[in-house]
Amino acid sequence: MSGNEGPHSADARFARIDEMPDEMFYGMPRLVTHIDDEACSALAAYYDRILKDDDRILDLMSSCVSHLPDTLMPAHVTGHGMNATELDANPQLDTHFIQNLNRTPRLPYDGDAFDACLIAVSIQYLIDPVAVFTDVARVLKTGGVVAVSFSNRMFPTKAIAAWREGDDRAHCNLVESYLREAGGFGAIAIEDISPHPGQSDPLFVVSGKVA
Repeated sequence: MSGNEGPHSADARFARIDEMPDEMFYGMPRLVTHIDDEACSALAAYYDRILKDDDRILDLMSSCVSHLPDTLMPAHVTGHGMNATELDANPQLDTHFIQNLNRTPRLPYDGDAFDACLIAVSIQYLIDPVAVFTDVARVLKTGGVVAVSFSNRMFPTKAIAAWREGDDRAHCNLVESYLREAGGFGAIAIEDISPHPGQSDPLFVVSGKVA
């Protein structure tokens, strides 16, 4: 089976070097954070600003860590990913599910199911991100927040061409365009939350709220 799993697969911007099925690439657990400790702390501090106790959180494209601040007391945290071992190792998840968003972008939840959706350092791997964000808007309540964080790290063979060829500014603009094209989001903002520019991993967030 080809890895060209979404309607954007014919668009050169969304081409990947490795077009084998994602299940093959993500079959081996990677129990790592993908960004350095300083960037992890900066992301936790950002989440501390935007999330509230009793929030229902969807951690989309998660792994063995969700970067949530230790002081946060969410009502429920649902994790999504491609590797059960990674998700099982994540102590901040209450439940989790496996789904290939590049094949099936629709999420298995009713509308208004979550207060927040987080995507940490994984957005570069979606081949139909607009479809995913359209459904994220559906499952978030009115006023719910989506926060997409990213650095300059990636698995280059699985990242889309538009990401591999762009710099930090281009990445910010690209993710912003996803939210605008998906519709349903307002108050779209780009933030540079890099902890120590030039000394640690850069870190950026594009966020929006369901209108």
